[in-house]
Amino acid sequence: MATSTTRGKKLDVLGILPLQDAVLFPNTVIPLAVVKKPGIALVEEALRDGRQIGLVALKDKDTEDPGPDDVRRVGTLGSIQRMIKVPDGTIRCIVGGNSVFRIDSFTQSEPYLAAKVTELPDETKESGELVAMHRNLAGLFSKLIGYLPQAPREMEMEVNNINDSNLLTYFVASSMRLDTADRQALLEERNTEKRMRKLTMLLTKELEVVELGHKIQSDIQREMEKNQREFYLRQQLRAIQEELGETDPQQAEVNELRKKIDDASMPEEVRTAADRELDRLSKVPTASPEYSVIRTYIDWLVQLPWGKSSADSLDIQKAREILDEDHYDLEKVKDRIIEYLAVGKLKKKLTGPILCFVGPPGVGKTSLGHSIARAMGRKFVRLSVGGVRDEAEIRGHRRTYIGAMPGTIVRALRDAGTNNPVMMIDEIDKVGSDYRGDPQSALLEVLDPSQNFSFRDHYLDLPLDLSQVLFVCTANQLETISPPLRDRMEIITLSGYTEFEKLQIAKRYLIKKQREANGLRDSQAQISDPAIRTVINDYTREAGVRNLEREIGTIFRKVARRIAEEPRFKARIKPENVVDFLQKPRYFNEVKKRMGHIGVSTGLAWTPVGGDIMFIESTIMPGTGKFTLTGQLGDVMKESATAAISYLRAHSSELGLQDDYFGKHDLHIHVPAGAVPKDGPSAGIALATSIASLLTNQKVDANLAMTGEITLTGQVLPIGGLKEKVLGAKRAGISKILLPKRNEVDLEEVPKEVRDTMTFVAVDDISDVFEQAFGKRIVTPLFLGPGSKGENVVVPMRRTNVANGKRPSGERKRTPARARTAVATRKH
Repeated sequence: MATSTTRGKKLDVLGILPLQDAVLFPNTVIPLAVVKKPGIALVEEALRDGRQIGLVALKDKDTEDPGPDDVRRVGTLGSIQRMIKVPDGTIRCIVGGNSVFRIDSFTQSEPYLAAKVTELPDETKESGELVAMHRNLAGLFSKLIGYLPQAPREMEMEVNNINDSNLLTYFVASSMRLDTADRQALLEERNTEKRMRKLTMLLTKELEVVELGHKIQSDIQREMEKNQREFYLRQQLRAIQEELGETDPQQAEVNELRKKIDDASMPEEVRTAADRELDRLSKVPTASPEYSVIRTYIDWLVQLPWGKSSADSLDIQKAREILDEDHYDLEKVKDRIIEYLAVGKLKKKLTGPILCFVGPPGVGKTSLGHSIARAMGRKFVRLSVGGVRDEAEIRGHRRTYIGAMPGTIVRALRDAGTNNPVMMIDEIDKVGSDYRGDPQSALLEVLDPSQNFSFRDHYLDLPLDLSQVLFVCTANQLETISPPLRDRMEIITLSGYTEFEKLQIAKRYLIKKQREANGLRDSQAQISDPAIRTVINDYTREAGVRNLEREIGTIFRKVARRIAEEPRFKARIKPENVVDFLQKPRYFNEVKKRMGHIGVSTGLAWTPVGGDIMFIESTIMPGTGKFTLTGQLGDVMKESATAAISYLRAHSSELGLQDDYFGKHDLHIHVPAGAVPKDGPSAGIALATSIASLLTNQKVDANLAMTGEITLTGQVLPIGGLKEKVLGAKRAGISKILLPKRNEVDLEEVPKEVRDTMTFVAVDDISDVFEQAFGKRIVTPLFLGPGSKGENVVVPMRRTNVANGKRPSGERKRTPARARTAVATRKH
């Protein structure tokens, strides 16, 4: 294997031309622009004398006046092949490289640099590895040229024709995009194999960058070509559509939306927002996700009834007829609606109050909304908010969320088609709250007449006028409604129905409705009034009429089945054959049975589903003076029991008991239905009566029920929910009721037919209670209030003016006192 090595020889003094940011390789040419005076003098002199010059790269390309220390020590001998003088005095020339040299020492620095140099020959050792590296380098460079469309194809042919490895490295290095430092390193490397390795590594890196750039460029090019193709096809489609008289679908959609916006009678602020969004829509491609978001938003804007109102019917007489036709009784509610219409008629403008109907289930709260809308000639929409816990259900989601939509208020207005419907918010007392917000707080603005003229839904983010909407809310109880929300509503209480009222409702509405629902004619199924009373008393025990309607429907379904089997069958339902359709009765009058024992009294309870009675049982046994309370009682009711016991212990001598009686006996008080929570102070006198019955060994009057709070001095304090309690007692068959003296004025709320069939006794002191319960006075009253002389005060309807709706002269109407706690299911 031959080795080509040439020893370096000394050369004459050589003029040095510094190169700012370039390196000249042997057997290559480089164009130069010589602008500095030392370089111009050197080039002119070398060209005149036919001498070579030395071209050396600067260490720092920004050096202004390079000296011996500013240039590198290895450079290339060059011959000036062509020179052109430019009018500004500078020189343009082409220099060809010959061989590599090393500077030994500088001989001058003026007028140009000159130095003694030594030629550095190539060190080439022929081997198979060098041949392989030669071919690999040529192949890589050919591949690189293939990615450079601006490179001339002759370069690839020239590379493949070069047989000398040194010439190949110099040619490739001069043709590649390399940094000056890399070029200088290749020039200084005199070993051919090492130089080729370095160059191969640099060429591989460059090839990777070029390939990645080519891939990126190809992807961009394909995307551009696709977009250009789509644009071209769309332009062609548009031209074809115009030729056929058709229009662009997107433009047609924009024009349609613009017409809808013009017809929507939007306020100025809303119209500005709609036009802005429509302008955005016209500029967004239909394939963009933003297009559907904007389109949906504009659809909501144009669908809302910004300026559409229904004409209000202000005929007072007609409205009254409609209300009477749809609902029996409920005079207070009907009067409030008539008052609202009368005020609107005088003002020639109806502003929406916030009505809240509160009462037990089945008394007609929801159906009242339909009747109000029909009486006023307005559209009716119903929102059920029971169980709603997300504030966004009321106010909507912001448009930044995927799948955002407006809240229920906006959707209800859209469904109504007018900006003044009757909007019923059903079950408002069952709205919850959690980490997603408090929907009741979101309803504060909706249900505030002084704020809802500019309600902002999060989705629309535009003011929406709700002041023309008549809001009607329903609830079973007020305690779970937040005080700020309750303050914004006008509360109208609907109590339970009496037996007579249920009979009338069944005859006027329920029987007809269920007969039609089951496909029966009047002649095929008849129910007598006594049969209806039997169903009311023996099969239902409720404040409303929902279960009554259910039982009537059950009867008619069984009749329908018989008629389907026997077409000539006709049913006449009477009390004696009700059991054939409804099986055995579900409820019985157990008052006399339960009251047949000593130590039992009857109290009255208020619940969210109406009034009811409860039995209080007491028993005593030898012990150490402890007393036990059972029946899942609340703290307030336990305190009432403690007060009753303390009062009776203070009067033990009057009861004929020994001084140490309570110390030698244990007392147990139990209120049955132990699974039902009970609380409230109004069972105080019933608790005291039960204990007194036990201590005196006397039974309490079985027809007597009582309600009232007791104090340690024996006073009877007022309670709340009297009407519901009286109706509950009436349903249970009670005929006589003891009530606090200060609740006497509340009797006017009790229906007249109930007052006429029951006896009410107003009491001030617990001694009066005992006298009514046992038929004799067993303790001396400790407190004699105004008008109380120690005797019982019976309140027959003929002595007071409550029956005819008038109060006794000089008596001021008093708001019923409500129970002090509102957490438990029952309040007493």
